[in-house]
Amino acid sequence: MDQDVDDRAAASLAAAARSLRAGLDRSRALGHALARAGPRLEEIQAALPALEAAVRPIRAPMAELAAAGPHIDRAVGPAAAVLKVFDAVHGLEPPLLLQGGGGGAGDLPEYLAVLARLEEALGFLASNCGLAAQWLADIVEYLGDRDLADPRFLAEVGVALRGLRENNNPSSAHLDGGLLAAALDMLQAEFRRLLADHSAPLSTTSTAKSRVPAAAVRKLSLILDRLLANGRQETSISLYIDARGSVVSASLRDLGLDYLRNPADDAQALGPRVELWGQHLEFVVRRLLESERQLCIKVFGEQHKTDASACFTEVAARASVLDFLSFGRAAADAKKDPIKLMRLLEVFDSLNRLRMDFNRLFGGKACADIQCQTRDLVKLLVDGAVEIFEELLVQVELQRQMPPPADGGVPRLVTFIVEYCNRLLSEKYRPVLAQVLAIHRSWRKEVFTDKMLAAAVLNIVKALEANFNVWSRAYGNNTLSYIFMMNTRWHLFKHVKGTKLAELLGDVWIRDHEQFKDYYITMFMRDSWGALSPLLNREGLILFSKGRATAKDLVKQRLKTFNARFSEMFHEQSAWIIPDKDLRRETCDHVMQAIVPPYRSYMQNYGPLVEQDVSASKYVKYTVDGLEKMLGALFAPRPRRSGSFQIGHSNGKMSSAMTGLYRSASTVK
Repeated sequence: MDQDVDDRAAASLAAAARSLRAGLDRSRALGHALARAGPRLEEIQAALPALEAAVRPIRAPMAELAAAGPHIDRAVGPAAAVLKVFDAVHGLEPPLLLQGGGGGAGDLPEYLAVLARLEEALGFLASNCGLAAQWLADIVEYLGDRDLADPRFLAEVGVALRGLRENNNPSSAHLDGGLLAAALDMLQAEFRRLLADHSAPLSTTSTAKSRVPAAAVRKLSLILDRLLANGRQETSISLYIDARGSVVSASLRDLGLDYLRNPADDAQALGPRVELWGQHLEFVVRRLLESERQLCIKVFGEQHKTDASACFTEVAARASVLDFLSFGRAAADAKKDPIKLMRLLEVFDSLNRLRMDFNRLFGGKACADIQCQTRDLVKLLVDGAVEIFEELLVQVELQRQMPPPADGGVPRLVTFIVEYCNRLLSEKYRPVLAQVLAIHRSWRKEVFTDKMLAAAVLNIVKALEANFNVWSRAYGNNTLSYIFMMNTRWHLFKHVKGTKLAELLGDVWIRDHEQFKDYYITMFMRDSWGALSPLLNREGLILFSKGRATAKDLVKQRLKTFNARFSEMFHEQSAWIIPDKDLRRETCDHVMQAIVPPYRSYMQNYGPLVEQDVSASKYVKYTVDGLEKMLGALFAPRPRRSGSFQIGHSNGKMSSAMTGLYRSASTVK
């Protein structure tokens, strides 16, 4: 039994020994492990303060933190989405900054597509940054109210969120680091380049079509649309106005428009300038400005009509439209003269033909000044033209009291009125004058018909013919009055026949005036040269020997009487004129036929009786050839100073220019 006890004790001791050895081995291994872990423990110990600071804000009971979890998740989700978009924005930097605004070899549509993604992203950020920041701020407030986080930590986060909300501006560089502004600068530079590349002036010989290629117009429109959409309105419009305004200015410089600012005040001198003015105004309105308007519409597009209108107005201002209107006003303000009526009608016609163009180009509020000045000018032109036209009849009647031309020639009033009425009735002026008269009547609520215009012209011609009768009676010499009436009636016939004025006067009037010539030549010959040849009669001239001496004395006496009367008549009529060459030749032929053959026959038969006399030179003063040459040179006009016809006032004194108007004959035809 004792043996069993001893065996059990030995076994226990052996087990204890083994346990001790095992514990020793574990202690030794732990010691080795601790030795190896020493540096790591030191790192952990050093990191503990930071870890404590990080853990401190959420040092709260688990139940309360668990309840805050869903609120935190709802705030962090949008914030994460914003951060994701923000990262995408920075991913757009290479294609936007390297392509250079689509210029050169760049692809503008592709560039604008990238820009559109940037704008969309910035729009998202602008719309959601503030909301995400507000949600985060709400969470901070939630954690603070429940004391779930360290107050110092919450204060720092609050400061950051306030800064984010304050800088939440879609145009601010805080959202994209200035990427959008840089891209827009590049687009603006490309916009400027495209405008500069197509800035050649338009000449009167070139066409307005395709001045700016369609591809370039498309690019300009696309770029401008993005610039305006991103707040670059003022700069972009200024660039466009400067570029296109320079094109307009250069186009006008090539025309040479200095005359617009220095118009003549004389209607006659204004003629060529008014014609040039009309041509230039039509070019400026229908070609230059119309092409600029079309370009403006295409570049700005339907969505920017207001900007397009304002922009075109500024470009049009460079076209000197107001200077053109000022020139028209100067023509209306020129000295009153019948020729001025033509100038007024020409200016009115130019404006009237461009009326629809003016309404289309300058119909907006921005062009109010042009509209106002145009209306004022039209009123001046209409009133001035009607005043001069209605004054013509009065002026013709006033001339009746003046003396007729001393040389029996055609009064300048006659030549002027005939030419003037024919011009008024021409295709160039009659429709315009009729329209002006109709407009003027409509302002007075009166009706106008074309027959009224015809009647007014007929009244002027009738008044002129009435002047003939008064003037012819003013001559103390009937023979000269016949020359005067022959001249004036023939002038009317010759210069009216085949004209628009003849259509008004009628065929009977034309035939009557053609017959007046023969009538007055007959009357002239009867009272002058026709009475001279009977002085060379043969009564009592008996040539037999006993009567020869008597015949000789009779021939001397009759030649003396003939010479005296011929000399008197020739001297008197040498101061008279017949301006028309054909009429003058016919009249001289009548005179020579009445004088030369009888004189030749008389001298052949009775001249020897006198020619052998010692005093023959006292009686034979003219040879037949000399007489024929003298008579053939009668009535030739002499160079005269030209006069001008100016409107006076029916209730006042007439100008000296008008007083002498009709005293000069017309130019020989």
